[in-house]
Amino acid sequence: MKKPIRLVVPVLALLVAAVAAYAGGWATITLHDFPDYAVAGTPLKLAFTVRQHGVSPLTDLKPTVRATTTAGLVVRGTAGVGGPRGEYSSSLTLPQPGDWTITVDSGFLESTVTLPSLKVIAAGAPTPAPFALQTRGLRLFSAKGCVGCHTHLEVNPRPGADAKMNLTGKRFEHGYLKSFLADPSIRSTEMPNLNLKPQEIEALAAFINKMDKKSQERP
Repeated sequence: MKKPIRLVVPVLALLVAAVAAYAGGWATITLHDFPDYAVAGTPLKLAFTVRQHGVSPLTDLKPTVRATTTAGLVVRGTAGVGGPRGEYSSSLTLPQPGDWTITVDSGFLESTVTLPSLKVIAAGAPTPAPFALQTRGLRLFSAKGCVGCHTHLEVNPRPGADAKMNLTGKRFEHGYLKSFLADPSIRSTEMPNLNLKPQEIEALAAFINKMDKKSQERP
């Protein structure tokens, strides 16, 4: 098996959004955890951090959370301060099984994120099968706020006019990519450390590099 090609262009140029390139105000929203599924009637707790320009935590905001279904059901909630600077938490109780779409409004100008569809099951129903590694990474690309600074055509297929850093089709040396996601300071002073869990790093790296679990295990 051929080893991943090391790109001549520095990883920094592709994985870090240049703050100076953006005018005006915008923010990224990073969920601390994004579950594979939720249970109807059971409170779903969502904790997240809001960062101006993807870097500086924002305080004194009044974020809101909205969950909807294709049938037109809507559940709304507000978020309060949830911990250290820039962290907020909210709780939603989704009343019935189905596919729900959750949107988090940061409360900072028009900065929002719409998460991938969340399956809600009935209490006592069988647990859904876990997502494949790449699919989990695709979901985390939105949930962890990557979409705030980067474009990937499988996640945000209509990039705006702000020329976000496009990761579509990019390949990086896999071990280095995982090290960078674990600690961006090895290369960047602009991209924050999102405190990703090891399994989140594995999933994001697999999605960005388009690798499945089987191919990662090959020598």
